[in-house]
Amino acid sequence: MSTAIQALLAATPIIVAAVLLVGLNWPARRAMPVVYLTAAGIALAFWEMSVTRVMASTIQGVLITIAVLWIIFGAILLLNTLQNSGAITTIRAGFVNISPDRRVQALIIAWLFGCFIEGASGFGTPAAIAAPLMVAIGFPALGAVMIGMMIQSTPVSFGAVGTPIVIGVTNGLDNQALGARLTDLGSSWEAFLQLITSEVAVGHAIVGTLMPFLMVIMLTRFFGKNKSWAEGFAMFPFALFTGAAFTIPYALTGVFLGPEFPSLVGALVGMAIVVPAAKVGFLLPKTTWDFPAEEEWPKGWFGTIKPKVPSADEKKISLPMAWFPYLLVAAILVASRVSPDLKGMLASVAFGLKDILGVSGMGYMIKPLYLPGGILLFVSIVTVFLHKMKPNQFVSAATDAGKTLIGAGFVLVFTIPMVRILINSGVNAADMVSMPVAMASFVSETFGSIYPIFAPTVGALGAFIAGSNTVSNMMLSQFQFEVANQLAISGAIMVALQAIGAAAGNMIAIHNVVAASATVGLLGQEGKTLRMTIIPTVYYVLFAGVLGLVAIYAMGIVDPLVAG
Repeated sequence: MSTAIQALLAATPIIVAAVLLVGLNWPARRAMPVVYLTAAGIALAFWEMSVTRVMASTIQGVLITIAVLWIIFGAILLLNTLQNSGAITTIRAGFVNISPDRRVQALIIAWLFGCFIEGASGFGTPAAIAAPLMVAIGFPALGAVMIGMMIQSTPVSFGAVGTPIVIGVTNGLDNQALGARLTDLGSSWEAFLQLITSEVAVGHAIVGTLMPFLMVIMLTRFFGKNKSWAEGFAMFPFALFTGAAFTIPYALTGVFLGPEFPSLVGALVGMAIVVPAAKVGFLLPKTTWDFPAEEEWPKGWFGTIKPKVPSADEKKISLPMAWFPYLLVAAILVASRVSPDLKGMLASVAFGLKDILGVSGMGYMIKPLYLPGGILLFVSIVTVFLHKMKPNQFVSAATDAGKTLIGAGFVLVFTIPMVRILINSGVNAADMVSMPVAMASFVSETFGSIYPIFAPTVGALGAFIAGSNTVSNMMLSQFQFEVANQLAISGAIMVALQAIGAAAGNMIAIHNVVAASATVGLLGQEGKTLRMTIIPTVYYVLFAGVLGLVAIYAMGIVDPLVAG
């Protein structure tokens, strides 16, 4: 079978998903069962995967789905708890005190606070936390999901305290063989990984500085009364300032400290700079922008989870106390990812399956306390006591959160197993590479020496399929490195382009869109979200690809392996 035919067959589930979700505007609950059956059929008929391996991949996907739903449940539970306690009313008023301008609020909540949560936790948690918070302060649900998905870009490569690099790239490359070659050349694997980290940080910083600007122009164009790009362009100075306030410390941290803390440090420094600047109106336009009156919103803007109207007898929560649960979530997330002792204690509670259906290496363990869902549940319980809530208020919050999971669970139980079939398709009787690698191989063979411009797109494709930067890096880093060897160019830059593209691909990853939509009760409109988030994704991968071409061919940047 030719490379082109393999690539076409491998891409068929993705093409079917795009046609149904984006072209025909099917809800994901209808589209994803069809996509799952398509992927399973191709795996069995053309890749000649065994029925056992397809079923094991499906069960593995179901276990991962439970973990994702646990995170969604925790995010909605915390939001509902804060609504019932009166804290959301205080938070809403606090943002108005910083600036009543919705563009500013989006940048502070999504870009800065969201990037901090990404740095601490990753794996879709920022959108799951930021989107419902934006809805709670008056954003349309569809707009909140769009902005929430756009967080899944610049900070993602260093999300979850550097997991996509530390785990994804390290395990995606043959680090033992590379380490031996580098030692012979007077270098080391550690130095090579830091070189990749530095290139990822600088590349993201250059491309990502404009992401806040993209956020505001898309917000004003798609959700403004005037459907105006110009109302977004008016925020260009402040948006650029906000972007740089994050990306400069982010890049410096990546270059000088490594992959664990760029997103965390960038967000903390950015908040310390931007919030006071917004309060005094620095670089802000004279006119304040807001959404149309709610009665003018189209039906498609609303989710089923709506902010509760404050009751007359609602308790007044101070601003520090209202924000404390979110800060506690961030603190525990960071501590649990940095402290080996705390991580070990939380991760010790686990359940799941190993070697599913007897397939070696095919398993998944759910760690309910270590996952963000467990941390969010813990903080929700703490909030009940801190905010002096009644037990029935917490029960109501938990009940509402549980109801929201039903729709998301049905969609994800087809989406994630489909992903696992694609990823696990490398073991087959047809002796073919896995489906994602088949697609990537076709692109590299087709474009030859200009392939680096497409390297981020290949990384994004991996994340689109897997819903994870880390998994995309594990699947495709070695492939990108081998292409670099064939072209006699820097393998470090190629792997960096892979990591940057894989971060951007999270903006269009279907199961991330479903998860974020579930937190605001917006299931069924995934196609609308994808049609919007494809815009920043295309910008990101093309800009990164051009930067890669310039670095390789114009600047002649090499690494120890090429120089050797």
